Amino acid sequence: MQVVIEGKVIKGDGYGKKLGFPTANLDRKQFVKDKIKLPLGVYAGVAFLHHLKKIRKAAIVIGPLDRRKLPKIEAHILGFKSRLHGKKLTLYLYKFLRPFQTFKTERLLIAQIKKDVKRVEKEVATPAFIK
Repeated sequence: MQVVIEGKVIKGDGYGKKLGFPTANLDRKQFVKDKIKLPLGVYAGVAFLHHLKKIRKAAIVIGPLDRRKLPKIEAHILGFKSRLHGKKLTLYLYKFLRPFQTFKTERLLIAQIKKDVKRVEKEVATPAFIK
C-alpha cells in the first residue's frame, strides 16, 4: 500500500498539541480533487517537508468526517517541533494501523496514541519505499 496525499498545512484546533502529540493538519483540496478514498483510521507513513527537503516518520490520521462529509487529515511528525502553517507537505501512507475510534477519556486516547507512535517508529524503518 502506498497512498500519497499532498497539501498545505492549515491551522487546526490544537487538540493534538494539548495531548502532547502536535499535528500538521492538511488542507483537503488536493485530496478531494484526486478523489482519494481511504478507510478512516491511523496509518504509519512518512511526511516530506518540502521547505526543508526532509523526510520524517509520521503517524497519520484520516478522520473523523466533518459537516461536509470530508475526513480530517493530520499527521504527527515524529521528532519534529517547528511550526508548519502555510508550508507544503506530502504524506506517504505506508500501512493501515487501525480504524478510527473515539475514546471515553483523554487518558485512554493518549495511551493509544503512544502505542500508535511506537508502531510507526518500529514499522517504518526507512523511507526507501517512496518511489
